[in-house]
Amino acid sequence: MVEFRLPKNSRITVGKTWPRPKNAQNIRKFKIYRWNPDTGKNPRLDVYFVDMDTCGPMFLDALIKIKNEIDPTLSFRRSCREGICGSCAMNIGGSNTLACLFGLDEIKGDVSIYPLPHMPVVKDLIPDLTNFYAQHASIMPWLETKTERPKEEWRQSIEDRKKLDGLYECVMCAACSTSCPSYWWNGDKYLGPAALPHAYRWIIDSRDEATSERLDDLQDPFKLYRCHTIMNCTKTCPKGLNPAKSIAEIKKMMVGRAA
Repeated sequence: MVEFRLPKNSRITVGKTWPRPKNAQNIRKFKIYRWNPDTGKNPRLDVYFVDMDTCGPMFLDALIKIKNEIDPTLSFRRSCREGICGSCAMNIGGSNTLACLFGLDEIKGDVSIYPLPHMPVVKDLIPDLTNFYAQHASIMPWLETKTERPKEEWRQSIEDRKKLDGLYECVMCAACSTSCPSYWWNGDKYLGPAALPHAYRWIIDSRDEATSERLDDLQDPFKLYRCHTIMNCTKTCPKGLNPAKSIAEIKKMMVGRAA
């Protein structure tokens, strides 16, 4: 039998268990991934107990409460608290999501919180998204035109504008890409279910004049075709979008070009 183990410096150890809040009746246990690159120590799981009667309704509220009242060294990203910026993406209870949109009542019992899977970690719950953002930039997420710039704006019909619904709403939180096994294994080459729907958004934009060039750039064994439509991305998207459908539409366009 083959046994696979993480490298010694990547194995998660038992961390600190923080005291329970005094006089609290409604307590919930949180196990949170901790890692500080400055210490040279292995990652660990710290245990926190939160008084839910004095906590807001979302997981981000619990994390802020832990940082403000229990352990100020806990690190995580946050900004808008409205599901718009995508910065508080993490793995909560085994699912990638946004902490500001995920309600504490959606999971019962003890909860484990980790950074997004299969990404380098900067510290604690903060993943390194350098490569992720570089991939997004590579698909040219802007309007490419060759004709003379109009005096007012590039006009678009209502019908053509509706085609972009379900694409522009993506907040680039990386929840979908980090739930995809193909992205885990080929993240340096496969663009993933976050960048590809953005590519599709510009490919089908009626105002864009670089459709052929965009498709040429995606005609690659890895950039596009590592998607096997297992739908992890669609299932985990905290905005309810369908990246797998967008990727399938690009593949159909590729077939149409070859016909």
